[in-house]
Amino acid sequence: MKKILVTGFDPFGNEPINPAIEAVKLLPNEIKGVEIVKLEIPTIRYQSLELIDQTIQAVDPDAILSIGQAGGRFDMTVERVGINQDDFRIPDNGGNQPIDEPVYKDGQAAYFSNLPIKAMVEYMKKANIPASVSNTAGTFACNHVLYGVQYLIDTKYPGKKSGFMHIPFMTQQVVDKPNMPSLDIETMAKGIEAALEAIIDYQAGDIVKGGGATH
Repeated sequence: MKKILVTGFDPFGNEPINPAIEAVKLLPNEIKGVEIVKLEIPTIRYQSLELIDQTIQAVDPDAILSIGQAGGRFDMTVERVGINQDDFRIPDNGGNQPIDEPVYKDGQAAYFSNLPIKAMVEYMKKANIPASVSNTAGTFACNHVLYGVQYLIDTKYPGKKSGFMHIPFMTQQVVDKPNMPSLDIETMAKGIEAALEAIIDYQAGDIVKGGGATH
């Protein structure tokens, strides 16, 4: 493995800042000899995927890890699966608000991440950062990118790997949000770095460890 592309969304939903791209900016440029390519993507349906597609063509990464904000979650969550459904509860930054529309009409019903999601969680926990596997990425821009990048791999870039991580609000975002969980941005960047180390170490597969949910 020579390169990993890491993407982070710009601010959305009336938030002045998005911890996804802010944490990505703090990542080192190299981890274990692997180049880390950082990319800010718009929270806009299809434009996000078009920019990722263009960047894949330009830099030819071995893996793509996308990061998104999930306000209300307590920990760093590695997503297992993206579904072929755009059902936006709020408009994206381009004013798009599709209801029950496929991401790609010719795509599969769902695509599973082919990153080592269990190892990513374990590496973050070993770094003393709360983390877990998530079995739903929602139906907004984050799922759109998780599903869409796997679609690109399935149809255009065989052999590459991709996946998605949600992160909580950063501390300064919850000053006016009582009882809302958050993590400081340095901790979240450290967590993403640990997850990237797992991606590098487990290129041939994943660890076998429970990480499921009862609901």
